[in-house]
Amino acid sequence: MLPILSAPVVSPERLAAAYSYPAYRQLLDELLAEGKTTGPEQSAELLAYAQLNVQRMSRLDKTVKVLPELATAVAALRQNYSWLIITEGWCGDAAQIVPVLEAVAHASAGHVRTAYVLRDHNLDLIDRYLTGTSRSIPKLVVLHADTLTEATHWGPRPAAAQALITKLKAEGMSHDDFIRELHAWYAHDHTQAIQRELLALVQQLT
Repeated sequence: MLPILSAPVVSPERLAAAYSYPAYRQLLDELLAEGKTTGPEQSAELLAYAQLNVQRMSRLDKTVKVLPELATAVAALRQNYSWLIITEGWCGDAAQIVPVLEAVAHASAGHVRTAYVLRDHNLDLIDRYLTGTSRSIPKLVVLHADTLTEATHWGPRPAAAQALITKLKAEGMSHDDFIRELHAWYAHDHTQAIQRELLALVQQLT
């Protein structure tokens, strides 16, 4: 894990300007209605990903069940936190993960508030949280609510999903094929891996 910064990660004004989850979802819907997705790069391929991702998020919004032990741990936090989530509408991993983060925040008895920012409009932020040399997303940055300093961070995907991607790339699988394999893994896992990793993260905060 990267070293934790002692200075505030963002200003209060920048955090206040971030999207709530409903506002983020509304943005995605409005852009899709215009035949667009988030970010400066626009293509038919990215638009197709974005359309599929909205369907994934809508399904997960209805079906995610927070593990009882995770719900108990997040509701028992002794401090309040802002979960700053770096994302984009075309990102398949984000579509699988963001609804889980939101569900956990809802289970937190007010201890966790989420805020969403777009990667390509906040390159200074994502460049603090590179995965190797890659601007991989989503990234969750857990901030102390009172100081906006970092408590910890997580992302861009569960370790088991990352191991799968590494294996498939090493085998020379095409991009489209390993994306299909990755989303099949997410479907089979039913959010269990990310919830277990979030449980470990929350337990570090208590």
